Amino acid sequence: MSTVRRSAVVLVALSALALTACGPGEDGAAGGPEAPSATPSKSVTPTDAPTAAPTKAPTTAPTKTPTGAPTKPPAPSKPATPSVDPDYDVFPCSTFDVTFTATLAEPTTSSYLLKITNKGSKPCRALGHPIVTFGVLDGHAVERGPAPGIEDAIRLAPGQSAYAGLMGGLKDGKGTTVDSIAMTMSTDSDLEQKPLKVSTPGLYVSPDKNSVTAWMTNAEDALSL
Repeated sequence: MSTVRRSAVVLVALSALALTACGPGEDGAAGGPEAPSATPSKSVTPTDAPTAAPTKAPTTAPTKTPTGAPTKPPAPSKPATPSVDPDYDVFPCSTFDVTFTATLAEPTTSSYLLKITNKGSKPCRALGHPIVTFGVLDGHAVERGPAPGIEDAIRLAPGQSAYAGLMGGLKDGKGTTVDSIAMTMSTDSDLEQKPLKVSTPGLYVSPDKNSVTAWMTNAEDALSL
């Protein structure tokens, strides 16, 4: 065989081999690599991974206000109750509110213990000094010693008493003997009163030495002033 012919045979064989190697394969045919699967691999959760605790739902469901429902206005606050003086309506005692007695305490000075008692159902205040007149004599007994103001005057509950000391004075030959006295209360007003009269046999009244104390809570103080 000639050299030219052998060369042509070799070229034909090489061409056939090249075509066979470059042709498409069927699912890895012709010794090609296996094609990757289209299905993705499933991820695996590690068994030792920490598990998140479920969130606890609130026990109280929020209250829903119906749409369009009227809103209840807040209750108005009550005004503060002003403090009230429990004695604001306690009026001065008048002769219509009390009973009256006079008891001889010291004959030498013609001293008498005057006593009033609240006979009503409400308290009253014994203001200042009693207004004492002597029988048919003009004028009234001179006030002796100070008296508390109206706010500090003695408060007489029903059945309670107050006292005053009346002194006619020493027998100096200038005075007069009377058998009775009359008393009205100081009321700090123009209230008309009915005088309360009591018997005082042989009471000597000196024009210069007679006197009467303010109302007091006990008899000893009334007679010692």
